[in-house]
Formats: sequence, C-alpha cells, structure tokens
Amino acid sequence: MIARRLFVMATLAAVTLAAALPVRAEPPLKIVTTTGMIADAARVVGGDLVEVQALMGPGVDPHSYRQTRTDIVAMARADLVLWHGMYLEAQLEDFLRDLANDRAVVAVGEALPPERLIAHADYPGKFDPHVWMDPTLWAGVVAAVGDALAATDPENAATYRRNAEAYEVLLTTMAAESAAMLATVPEPARVLVTAHDAFSYFGRAYGFEVVGIQGISTESEAGLARIADLVDLLVERDVGAVFVETSVSDRNIRALIEGAAARGHAVTIGGELYSDAMGPAGTHEGTYVGMIDHNVRTVTTALGGTVPAPRPAALN
Repeated sequence: MIARRLFVMATLAAVTLAAALPVRAEPPLKIVTTTGMIADAARVVGGDLVEVQALMGPGVDPHSYRQTRTDIVAMARADLVLWHGMYLEAQLEDFLRDLANDRAVVAVGEALPPERLIAHADYPGKFDPHVWMDPTLWAGVVAAVGDALAATDPENAATYRRNAEAYEVLLTTMAAESAAMLATVPEPARVLVTAHDAFSYFGRAYGFEVVGIQGISTESEAGLARIADLVDLLVERDVGAVFVETSVSDRNIRALIEGAAARGHAVTIGGELYSDAMGPAGTHEGTYVGMIDHNVRTVTTALGGTVPAPRPAALN
C-alpha cells in the first residue's frame, strides 16, 4: 500500500512539474471519467465545451480495474475527474479518494439519496452501485455530472445545467418506453438470470425477478452449490433463457445450461447484455441510451415479449 501511494505521488509530481498546467484550462474542459456510462453523460451535458476520456472501454470490468501509469497521467492533467463511487471501482477507490486532496474529483453516483438505493447483505453499509440500470435513477447521476461541470467551469454553468435537464427529460421518456416493452413479457417468464448481480435496479423498476450467478462484484466466486441451486431454479420455474454479459466471462452461464440439460431441461442463451460497460464507440450500444435500449429489447424478445421496430438512438 505504501509503495503504491509513493508511486502515485511521484507520478503526480512529475506530471505537474513537466506540464505546469493552470488550475483551469480554456475550453474544451478536459474531463477524465472511469466508466463509459459517466463519459457518455459528460459528453452529452458538456457538448463542445468538454473533451472527455474514459479510462474503461468496452468489455472492461470496473470491479477489478486497476489504474495504470497512463491513467494517473491523464487524471493529473484533467480539469475534472468523474468516477462512480459506491465501491464500483473497488480497486481504484483508495487512489481516487487520495487524488481528491489535490484535484477536482467527484464521485457522481454518491450524489443519489440512500433511500433510493438497494442495500446488499454481502457489503454491510454499502449499496448496489449498478444504478444506471434504471434510467430514472441515472437521471440523478446526470444532474450530478452537470453540477460538477458547473462548479469547475462557472462561466458556462447555465449551459451545463440546461443540457443536463434536457437529458434527464429524455431518460424519463426512455424509462417509460422500456417499461411498455417489458410489460409485454408474460408474468411467469419475468425471471432474468445473468452472470452477476448487476440488474437489481432493472428488476425493481420493471417488475422482474433478477438472479445473478455471482454477487454484486465480479470478484466474488460462484461455487458448485450455487450453480446446483440455480439449475434447480431453472428446472422448477421452467426458465428457458439465460443471459451472458459483455464484461463478464460466460463460464458460469454455460455451466448452468449444461446442468439444466443433464436434468432434461433445455435452456438457451437469450442474448448478450451490457452490464458494467457500454458497447464500442460509434455504435448504438456505445451510448448509454443505446446500451439500455439494447438490453430492454434483448430481454423482451428472449422472454416472449414483443418489441417495436428499432429507431435510431436519440443521442450519440
């Protein structure tokens, strides 16, 4: 721990001396974020006034991600660092809290009121961080991004807050459209089995029972007893589809399918869901709106519901 902190301090000092950057750069404001979802919010809210870099790209698991020297340099040169908090970036948390003593660093997920969050028995005193799975909750994070940009760049505060409010309206509309699609899934089929427990807010928002093989963090392991219990659930509840995630190994999902097959129950992979990371840049799924739209359509189709014809993402 001491060696790691000395390395971080030395790197920050070297960057500061070499760059000699002012506290506030002229537009575009340089923003560094941890996750792609936060980067997407910063781009939408900041528009042409910001230049945004996400540390974690498509397929990257934030639970296990560790900062590199390149990351440290990027954050040291940023006008603002935005991270989620709530123990999502578990391996980065100590570093980011230390960095906040010297830089503008904001945990935007922690702006949400605790009464709107889901607690978890595995982590006493902590909350499930996967709030982006409910667009109405994510709207609160978008507001926090707008506030952070406004505090860093007061001259353009009105623009940031106006953009954040417009985006929040879009998210409210998207949540209603998602609810309408998911409501077409027959009630007995509303069981969502995924690689890890990232969809609890989705389940609460749309009335689905959510079962993750691993816990909230992908660092947890699923034992043989857990797999056996879930095979029993698939057979007893006649669940016909399970879902893989883009940022999590499909090993446990395939073990479930094989276990069910050994019991004479056929289970298919209903599709690939975006859980802790968005899709590639430049694609529909590479935006927050597109990521959620993809997940909703995939779940609805696989579990027997109906979806309208696709439409272009409202924001890119």
